[in-house]
Amino acid sequence: MSQVTEHTPPLSPDPLVRGGRSATLVDACVRGGAAAGLGIGGLAVLVTAAWITSPYPDGGPGGALHLAAGLWLLAHGVDLVRTDTLSGVAAPLGVAPMLLMALPGWLAHRAARDTSDAEEGRPRLTAAGAVGAVSGGYLLVAVGVVASAANGPLPADPLAAALWLPVTVVASAGLGVWTAAGRPLPRQEHAAVGLRAAVLAVVALLAGGALLVTVSLAWHAGAAHASFDGLADDWSGRVSVLLLALTLVPNAAVWAASYGLGPGFALGSGAWATPLGLPGAAAVPPFPLLAALPAAGRGSWPHWTAAVVPAVAALLLGWCAGRSARRWTAKETVLTALVASWACGAALAVLAALAGGPLGSGRLSAFGPVWWQTGAAAVLWCAVVGVPTALGVRAWARRDRTPAAAGAPEPAAVAAPDRAGMPEEAARTPGPEPVRDEDGDGEGDELGFEAYGLLPAAWEPAPPAGSLGSARSATSAQPPAPKPDPDRDPAWKEPDRT
Repeated sequence: MSQVTEHTPPLSPDPLVRGGRSATLVDACVRGGAAAGLGIGGLAVLVTAAWITSPYPDGGPGGALHLAAGLWLLAHGVDLVRTDTLSGVAAPLGVAPMLLMALPGWLAHRAARDTSDAEEGRPRLTAAGAVGAVSGGYLLVAVGVVASAANGPLPADPLAAALWLPVTVVASAGLGVWTAAGRPLPRQEHAAVGLRAAVLAVVALLAGGALLVTVSLAWHAGAAHASFDGLADDWSGRVSVLLLALTLVPNAAVWAASYGLGPGFALGSGAWATPLGLPGAAAVPPFPLLAALPAAGRGSWPHWTAAVVPAVAALLLGWCAGRSARRWTAKETVLTALVASWACGAALAVLAALAGGPLGSGRLSAFGPVWWQTGAAAVLWCAVVGVPTALGVRAWARRDRTPAAAGAPEPAAVAAPDRAGMPEEAARTPGPEPVRDEDGDGEGDELGFEAYGLLPAAWEPAPPAGSLGSARSATSAQPPAPKPDPDRDPAWKEPDRT
């Protein structure tokens, strides 16, 4: 008799492993809160340094920290409210520097990416679990920042904070989880190619917009320099203006891209800048980047050349979609290019919504491009120019698939000999391999001799008796009859040939 005893495995000495999924969720929340804290801390250091070096500081350290909290919320797309206006009426502030948005977005992205990369011995969270845990910890800190900014000079709009904070944080965390998974694209080949083409077109539009801004700033260098000197007369103020201008460069690139697409952008409620002209009076404050704006009046050929930017972007989209369409039908190629066009339009619409906003009330209530107009123009450009380009690139790529000689017969393959009627000894003898004729000239490319040159001579079967073949064989086997000699045989007479 034997007794079976069940032994319980010992507990792991690591408390995180013993805690399992709960400990991993807590760790993800802590990572999200730390990301939010690093973002607000970095801005607080910059604002405090500017306050310390300013020759005329306004307020105390508490005011500087409140200002840092407001800028941190503005970097998430939250509209702020300026209470210290000359008229005493609160004015909205919604133009967020897009380069400033990169700091909190990157921190949330990194926290989610590190959470998804589970360490050895720790349970791995699902994609939704990682995004939710990191976003939850981040938003807990954000609630405290909103409450702190309410007592400062730039409080947050409660409705905008409740809408944009979760959207931006969840989007950044989702990108982090996607990065940890290796940035997978859809398994459907057409969708993956369409997304890559859309990304290429968006990058081309932004790069072209930045080039337009650079050229225009160089053309209006005098006005930009005068505006820069008029805003600050000490080195700390000039550094602050320069940093603000750098953080607004992506906004200017999106504005210029919308200008090249056609819809343009608003310069207050009474002016609209397009390549066809700038009607009305622009209500713009003095700022170095705004010196690159076109002059009021009708547009001329230098303004019309901005249309080169969307044209090049659409050509690149069509090229990217068409070079992968060699094995596709024309319908599949058109659908792929249309998918890329719609994806590019959606991306430009989102960027246009982030790049603009109000700078005050009244005439300052609208600045920047309108998101739906910019997105629709991007779709139209990419569809009209990109789809024919994709079809042309596909046709050019398929030209190599046509045979060089369509009517040339295929080279005949050398058949293996039939060993059914061979003798047993010859059937066991392996024959040579068939000659490969790759160039169609009728000669072997590798062996260099006839295919049957090595076959044994005795393998041919004997013909059946009574057949013509047997008679010929018998005749050929007998020796030939001697020719008669007339000198020795007097009875022989030459036949009459007439």
